[in-house]
Amino acid sequence: MNAADTAFILIATALVLFMTLPGLAMFYGGLVRARNLLSVFTHCFAIAAVISVFWLVCGYSLAFDGTAPWLGGTSRLFLNGVSADSLRGNLPEVLFFAYQMTFAIITPALIVGAYAERVGFGFVLLFSLLWTLLVYVPVAHWIWGGGIMADGGIFGAVGTRDFAGGIVVHETAGLAALLVAMAIGPRRHRSTPPHSPGLVMMGAGLLWVGWFGFNGGSALAANGQAAMAITVTHLSASAAAISWAVWERIKFGRVSTIGIVTGTVAGLAAITPAAGYVGPPAALVIGGIAGILCQEAVVLVKGRLRIDDTLDVFGVHGVGGIFGTVMVAVFGGGAWGAQLGALAAVGIWTLVVTWVLIRAVGLVTPLRVDAETETNGLDLSVHGERAYEMNS
Repeated sequence: MNAADTAFILIATALVLFMTLPGLAMFYGGLVRARNLLSVFTHCFAIAAVISVFWLVCGYSLAFDGTAPWLGGTSRLFLNGVSADSLRGNLPEVLFFAYQMTFAIITPALIVGAYAERVGFGFVLLFSLLWTLLVYVPVAHWIWGGGIMADGGIFGAVGTRDFAGGIVVHETAGLAALLVAMAIGPRRHRSTPPHSPGLVMMGAGLLWVGWFGFNGGSALAANGQAAMAITVTHLSASAAAISWAVWERIKFGRVSTIGIVTGTVAGLAAITPAAGYVGPPAALVIGGIAGILCQEAVVLVKGRLRIDDTLDVFGVHGVGGIFGTVMVAVFGGGAWGAQLGALAAVGIWTLVVTWVLIRAVGLVTPLRVDAETETNGLDLSVHGERAYEMNS
């Protein structure tokens, strides 16, 4: 065991969980109506709890046990055989388990943004659990767990380069979000503005800091690659915030709080797959383009396609992650065939399985709440609580 690496990944693990709780919860919560704030918080917390238990039971083993092409083994179910002294590389295996668990938590939590304000709580829990099992776990194994898309697999010696989750996290969550939004239909109050831009900014700030653990920790060591990953993560986020704001100013004549923080998240998503492979100049290019590209993707999805992806999960995370994965072939030494092939294969798998799951889960529990519940807000109608004592 390397003590420095272990200490660094302990901190990174806390930072990645911090991204979901409270970062993502606050970011999403501020964007919805006040009467749905607690429902968003509850969705994020519940997903964190359910996926954590799932990861212990079988998720970790199926993703990271062995190097079979399609799925991991079962020798690590319930962390069987793992003690405080067990190692994976030079890290305690239980720490590697915990670090990867935080990634498994945030990925289905990202999808919350697609169906906020109108989805049934039972659907959230069952869909998130099954989606993690059937989409996230296989894809994580294919790329990170020594599976068919890893080094020496179907794409050759180098394999698919996805440093921290452009494909595994952002593409899968973004595409799933798009399908869920299409299946569940638009909100009845979709024109209502975000109730708390200040809360959105605080959540985005927590995401920004937490992303240092997300990308930097993916080096799995306290070394120069981790330091570079953190640096380029920050620069990409900064460049995207600026380009989003400038593009928004050109198009609409003003720079909004929601816009600049959304641009930041777009830059974070875009640099994620490339963070360990590129330097600062490339990070500025990736972030600068992502700020404009993701803004236009949001306009396309909501404006032209009329798909109510409530909090722009596909436009920001999906498009950002896909774009960043392609940029690995441009700046990070990745092979074009490996990058594009993995994007295509994972995209098809995600779309097919997600669509089947939406239909199957819908047979068990309603996808959407009724009109009265949606109008009154999910906080009081579903959870029996109010975030604020006001009519908003």
